Amino acid sequence: MKNDVSVKDLWSGEERERLVADLLSKMTLDEKVAQMSGKLQVSLLLHIFGYGKYAPFETPAIKRIGIPGIRFIDGPRGVNFKGSTAFPVSMARGATWDPQLEYKVGEAMGYEARAGGANFSGAVCMNVLRHPSWGRSQETFGEDPCHIGRMAVGMATGMQNHVMACLKHYAANSIEESRLFVDVLMEERCLREIYLPHFKMCVDAGAASVMSAYNKLNGKRCGHNRHLLTEILKEEWGFEGFVISDFFYGIRGTVEPVNAGLDIEMPIPIYLGKKLKQAVIDGKVPERAIDEAVTRIIRQKLRFSHLEKKAGYSRQRVAGPAHTALARKVAQKGIVLLKNDNSALPLNYEELKKIAVVGRLAERVNLGDRGSSSVRPPYAVTPLRGIRERAGRSISVVFDQGRNLSRASKVAREADAVIVVAGFTWRDEGEYIKEFKIGGDRIDLNLFLGDTELIEAVASVNDRCIVVLESGTAITMETWKDRVSAILMIWYPGMEGGRALADIIFGDVNPSGKLPITFPKSADQLFRFDNRAKTVIYDRYHGYRYFDKNGLEPLFPFGFGLSYTTYRYDNLRLSSETIGRDGKLEAEVNVTNTGEMSGEEIVQLYFGCKGSRVDRAVKELKGFGRVSLKPGETRSVAFEVVASDLAYYDQGNDTWVVEEIEYTIYVGPSSRQEDLLSASFRVAGT
Repeated sequence: MKNDVSVKDLWSGEERERLVADLLSKMTLDEKVAQMSGKLQVSLLLHIFGYGKYAPFETPAIKRIGIPGIRFIDGPRGVNFKGSTAFPVSMARGATWDPQLEYKVGEAMGYEARAGGANFSGAVCMNVLRHPSWGRSQETFGEDPCHIGRMAVGMATGMQNHVMACLKHYAANSIEESRLFVDVLMEERCLREIYLPHFKMCVDAGAASVMSAYNKLNGKRCGHNRHLLTEILKEEWGFEGFVISDFFYGIRGTVEPVNAGLDIEMPIPIYLGKKLKQAVIDGKVPERAIDEAVTRIIRQKLRFSHLEKKAGYSRQRVAGPAHTALARKVAQKGIVLLKNDNSALPLNYEELKKIAVVGRLAERVNLGDRGSSSVRPPYAVTPLRGIRERAGRSISVVFDQGRNLSRASKVAREADAVIVVAGFTWRDEGEYIKEFKIGGDRIDLNLFLGDTELIEAVASVNDRCIVVLESGTAITMETWKDRVSAILMIWYPGMEGGRALADIIFGDVNPSGKLPITFPKSADQLFRFDNRAKTVIYDRYHGYRYFDKNGLEPLFPFGFGLSYTTYRYDNLRLSSETIGRDGKLEAEVNVTNTGEMSGEEIVQLYFGCKGSRVDRAVKELKGFGRVSLKPGETRSVAFEVVASDLAYYDQGNDTWVVEEIEYTIYVGPSSRQEDLLSASFRVAGT
């Protein structure tokens, strides 16, 4: 921008708004309207068939007054540009429960986006996973809004060191194959308590933009929904950024979306552009609505203008040693140890002579969805390659694809341990692209029959059978889980995933990941998932809330994950027995490493209440933190509990209510009730 004002001054308020108003006054109606949509590009076909591979999606610049265009790039697990770092998918990163680490991931992605010529990223995908059959589960962080919000804040704030961040998809987007037409019906309380809190957390943290979802919400397309875009987001929350549509089908009209609060149509002007100018001329859209939208767009461009010509963004750092090392670290921390009977893991390097690795996915690069989240790294390490590298010359690693069960069984029988790699790929789950018949929702949560038969065959001939699962969401395993010694959930682990897996298997790294979603025993434990329905009804119960309410025992609970060491929780204490409706207290617990290996434990805090006048969940996550412990070490972990976090939304009066009743704090290693310590306090008075 051609203005001699510091970024600090611009973002401080009055000076920024004066400059925005000055720039707006110099713009013609044509220029304003052009700011509100992507532009037709010669390379549009390349964009469509090689989404983001070569160049960002752009909106027009206005060079005569120094306003740059927006240059949008996507990728929740890494930048779309060819040669970028492929991090583990968001669900895997959700399993780290580490917002500080996610900040570093966001910062790396932001750097790579800027180095590739973008100034705006749509990477912060943060929808609530309502049902594990959702095809794009891998693109979000989990099932709980508190957990998702903290992880997304980490990502967005890290990213905005380099580019504007976009939060998506606002709101209630969690079915893939009907996303373009489904109408999600829910009460206002459900919307406020489950499907919006994480977005508000990121808005409060300063996110630059929000993307509206394809689906309808209570009868209105999200891109046409004034209640969502203006009344809640802009007026109630005070959001100062801009709203963009999801691509191509995000809006289906001109007048309604602009009047509702949509600011930019992406990636090209189908309904805005010339049609919007004519709507202004015809008096169907007031010019003040155009000015409002363009003000928001310019405001964020000014906020990030200091980066437009900043030196130091080198393509040499893209997928360089620092970023690939980060990808490996994230993969390590996101791997979840689900089972480990008789200390089957870690493998003792000194005692092994031969390892069998079987399964079609063991030698396959399996990074996840190939829709808008596609990443094209310069290399990727498969599970087989990672294990072979770590085994070196001292241990023989024999591989079999598992197509012939007799041959696979023979290979497994002759080995000291057998590792089965099973799961899914981008063809089985992901963004649904009807024209190419890829992705979509995964209705069956079981493994394919071939994988199940392979696991059972090799487990029957080798007592040390370790199953490694690749997927973006839950897998049911009741038919075979008791036959194997160990189970590792590695998700889609990114370009360094094979090495991270080997680090865990051989005990170089102690697993610390915990599930960000609930794994059911079977789909029968869940409510029906209809991905063809034109209308669906959402309530406040899914995931661990649903299992708690209905007294169901999951296969693995939300927050669950084993370690190579053990931990003891004791001495939960509260700083006060009573607080006011505007008060807060501190909850503190001792955690001890009672095993023989150093490790990191994820401590989780939930709350429940007694005597509420409304229906409430048995418990809800309100905090979590990591603690590193050496063998025998005890550390105290503290959480601040704020009374306002205990509120429910009173939809009759459109307000949040903190009840003066008794509350219970639960602290422990997972959401499973028997794992939790508890202590009670009351809220009374102001």
